[in-house]
Amino acid sequence: MIDPARMANQPAPGRDCGSCTLCCKVYDVPAVESLAGSWCRHCQPGRGCAIHATRPEHCRAFFCLWMTQGFLGPEWKPDKARFVLTMDPATNWLFVQLDPGAPQAWRKEPYLTQLRRWAAAGNRPVIVFLNRSATAVMPDHDVPLGTITPDERLVLREELAAGRPRMTVVKVRAAA
Repeated sequence: MIDPARMANQPAPGRDCGSCTLCCKVYDVPAVESLAGSWCRHCQPGRGCAIHATRPEHCRAFFCLWMTQGFLGPEWKPDKARFVLTMDPATNWLFVQLDPGAPQAWRKEPYLTQLRRWAAAGNRPVIVFLNRSATAVMPDHDVPLGTITPDERLVLREELAAGRPRMTVVKVRAAA
């Protein structure tokens, strides 16, 4: 299981980004006017950052879960998986940020089965993002959530399905 305590922004022993630059494509980085879904203008895909020595603090402090969680095998490295794993520090929900060039990567094996296992083990969803559009992966079903706006938050709720309770995720407006 992913260890939130190991999220100390330090790579696991023996881990480095190498030729992986996918984080430079899948996240907004306002400091360099980079938008999720397009390569950062400073990224040299497969080679690294052209402004590595002066890159923003946001970039300096970022390590994906593949970098910090030594138990994740080589198939989970973002340039291979075609998505970047992170954990939300407030909720401990696992986030999967997809490469827009491979929007179905998370549905392939071994990924989907493991994402469902993590959702079951943590009794919380895994949230898959394609740019700003989200899908909640639950142990036994997926919940398409659409675009998440800044004034919305995701909430875990219980619902009845076929007469049985099961957990699901809904979007709600954040309190003003």
